[in-house]
Amino acid sequence: MAERITPRAENYSQWYVDTIIQSKLADYAPVKGCMVIRPRGFALWEKMKAGLDNLFKETGHQNAYFPMLIPDSFLKKEAEHVEGFSPELAVVTHAGGEQLEEPLILRPTSETIIWSMYKKWIQSYRDLPLLINQWANVIRWEKRTRLFLRTTEFLWQEGHTAHATAEEAQEETLKMLMVYKKFAEEYMALPVIAGIKSESEKFAGAVQTYAIEGLMQDKRALQAGTSHNLGQNFAKAFDVTFQTKDGTLDYVWATSWGVSTRLVGALIMTHSDDRGLVLPPVLAPVQVMIVPIFKNENKAEVIGYARKLFERLKNQVAVQIDEDDQNSPGWKFAEAELQGIPIRIEVGPKDMEKGQALLVRRDTHKKIPVPISEAETRVKQLLEEIQNSLYHRALTFRKENTHQAQDYQSFKQLIEEQGGFVESSWCGNSECETKIKEETKATIRVLPMGRNQLPDKSCILCGEKATELAVFAKAY
Repeated sequence: MAERITPRAENYSQWYVDTIIQSKLADYAPVKGCMVIRPRGFALWEKMKAGLDNLFKETGHQNAYFPMLIPDSFLKKEAEHVEGFSPELAVVTHAGGEQLEEPLILRPTSETIIWSMYKKWIQSYRDLPLLINQWANVIRWEKRTRLFLRTTEFLWQEGHTAHATAEEAQEETLKMLMVYKKFAEEYMALPVIAGIKSESEKFAGAVQTYAIEGLMQDKRALQAGTSHNLGQNFAKAFDVTFQTKDGTLDYVWATSWGVSTRLVGALIMTHSDDRGLVLPPVLAPVQVMIVPIFKNENKAEVIGYARKLFERLKNQVAVQIDEDDQNSPGWKFAEAELQGIPIRIEVGPKDMEKGQALLVRRDTHKKIPVPISEAETRVKQLLEEIQNSLYHRALTFRKENTHQAQDYQSFKQLIEEQGGFVESSWCGNSECETKIKEETKATIRVLPMGRNQLPDKSCILCGEKATELAVFAKAY
């Protein structure tokens, strides 16, 4: 069984690391700032990837793959883009025993190399829209790293689309934002706020950046996905034009959008507890663990009973059976909890006598005896109940930790003493935004969509007329 996990109340950061290491999701790599994703962690990422991939394909997107080596000159074509990424770039200057004529950048994101290809592929409005997604790894030379949340190399998907009009690009940007929101809430059981990023927080090279933000158990925000309207910036940088329906030439309109393995970190910090992982059933690689409880004299009989239950469940849910006789039932229970398996089913001689199985919920630890004849139906119902319960529990937590500040003094007090999301009026001036960040370490997470009507409101800091409702928080 795993070593002690530091309680959240004692040291939340250490709890997070302990949970990952002890549950065998990932480990530290020999290269500083990198991680090794272990089989359990990768199985979780595969479930996320499959769910997202289906949503992308339902909206008409196709997968492709582009090189991770990008010519240095490509990044320099879009000045704002390279300026935003330059501190994080890893550069290859030598290969094959020789110095390269032109340095190559290890992919921090793929806009530049993808748009160099789109120039070849797009000639006419008939070639549009072009809806492509890529599953890949990315290198960003981070100075401060944390497993899953921020590592030098990470896995992600990046969508890159090309359109004939500004309206189509904006529609795509918002559509994919809602895809991410759907995934976060319906798959991850993570309630999120969708909104627009401020100018200082937007993606380098974008006209507008949209994001979804979740609130973690330590009351810090975490950006869980972004969708960018790139306008014609990259098309102009790479001279990607197309013949319009009326025979004129115009630059293509673009979007990009992405989520990464930081979603694994978000999942951990939203639901897990001091015993280990708590996983929403939709994403749990193992949804049910059957634990036979036996002694030597009744081992065959109990395991036979458990195997019959396994056979009935295996084509309906992701189920495993733990027949190991080297460890005690108590050890197995703790291990199943550590792994975050949503339902544990205990079967022993007494259960056999009663013709039942004992279902134990990971999220509440509630024990539910059910007739063995009803096990399949009850297990599926319980998995749905757990999924919904985790979402509503997280939603209640967010509501309880979302505050409104009417003046700067109360704002600072809420950020320092309460944490969570603080909604405040803002004038839209970046100087106010910067000063608030310097004084409180809180940033504007999003300007929430559909909630920007502020009659007779003043900026939380300068007192000038407010133009936006801003959601502030300390964040990862």
